[in-house]
Amino acid sequence: MILALPDALRDELAALLPPEALLTDPSDNLAYGYDNSRHRGEASAVVLPTSVDQVHRIVRACRAHRFPLIARGRGTNTTGATVPVSGGLVLSTERLNRVLRIDPDNRLAVVQPGVLNGELQRALAPMGFFWAPDPTSADYASIGGNLACNAGGPRAVKYGACRENVLALEAVTGAGERIRVGNPTTKGATGYDLTRLLVGSEGTLAVITEATLKLTPKPDAVGSLRALYRDVPAAVRAVCRVMAQPVVPSAVEFMDGAALELARATDTSLPEAGALLMVECDGPARTIAGSLAALRAALGGEGAISIEQAEDDARRDALWAARKALSPALRRIAPGKINEDVVVPVARLPELCAGIARIAEDTGVRIVNFGHAGNGNIHVNLLYQPDQADQAAAAQRALEGVFDLVLSLDGTLSGEHGIGLDKRAWIPRAIPPESLALMRGIKALFDPDGILNPGKLLPDP
Repeated sequence: MILALPDALRDELAALLPPEALLTDPSDNLAYGYDNSRHRGEASAVVLPTSVDQVHRIVRACRAHRFPLIARGRGTNTTGATVPVSGGLVLSTERLNRVLRIDPDNRLAVVQPGVLNGELQRALAPMGFFWAPDPTSADYASIGGNLACNAGGPRAVKYGACRENVLALEAVTGAGERIRVGNPTTKGATGYDLTRLLVGSEGTLAVITEATLKLTPKPDAVGSLRALYRDVPAAVRAVCRVMAQPVVPSAVEFMDGAALELARATDTSLPEAGALLMVECDGPARTIAGSLAALRAALGGEGAISIEQAEDDARRDALWAARKALSPALRRIAPGKINEDVVVPVARLPELCAGIARIAEDTGVRIVNFGHAGNGNIHVNLLYQPDQADQAAAAQRALEGVFDLVLSLDGTLSGEHGIGLDKRAWIPRAIPPESLALMRGIKALFDPDGILNPGKLLPDP
């Protein structure tokens, strides 16, 4: 049973917002009860603020009534991080969607949280800049959502994820206080780094209302290589060689044989192989040939079948289209899909992939792997029939085996999807108790009444 919106809180919200910005009808709220995960909930009500002042007053009202508040971007999260599990007020940032300022001289942009990643990239392109985080969902994922889970994408191997590309934030804490953290500078050594603390906190500490983002100049040229391998071990050994040499690639994408088979449905020119790597470099045009030569040398070795350069932008775009189509294509194979984004040190990728293969064999669960191998970030997709109890149980055993394996390899549970509902039970095994106690203390300082996104990220004490 969901929490009912208190009458007094409803009256306060109605006085603050126009009628179309306060949704109380369950049919209107339906779309705000789920995200891109298998979890569903039901919002007690939904608010659509258009100003920072409205956000501030909404948070203060929720605190006064001790009522849960769940901030939400566009619902692309895959871990249930924006699902109102027991009701509560959903605050959608979709109308806080303005690019406030682009400052090429200082290489920064100031945006509201509802701006879509793709919209920002298109606004920056004519000025010769980009924002580094580039998740597959960029065209329909909001900047606020990206920041909430520290989104990355293929470019993170060279340019970093959100934490490395945000300079300052404005937000409203769960205590109802408006704060500004960080500075519009690329260097700073004044106090604690609260900006990086808020990034990745999944809306459990504060509601982000404005972000100052670090921009990167677009490179003059890009070079792409496609390498095919006999099997997965040969491919991941090549990843280790690529990351050990001096040229820093701008992308190192991995597909195992099953993922490559799916990609061939989108790009029929792809040949059959046991695994594939897509490796890119960027920079001044005069350096690309030398960089490609160094990467080609690292990609070669035992198990390599072929290494080819993308002959033009059209071929490069086709490869990326096939890669980005993988995740939705998996749902056509099996209605049940557990999509994890585990990370291990790059040198331990061979152990990770070998261990996943053993888990698939032992449990009988089909597992498809692809991802950002240059960061050691692999998307492990477990496919099963959820209406068959034996398959659902086997998938759960496989998932537990994958997490056990990752932690044994000094890895972490998530590289860019976050924790949400799905992985919070594993947090005590992934984070030492002393560190977890500090995190709970930080949560209590920012959100003393626990109203912000309850039931997510940190497990119950």
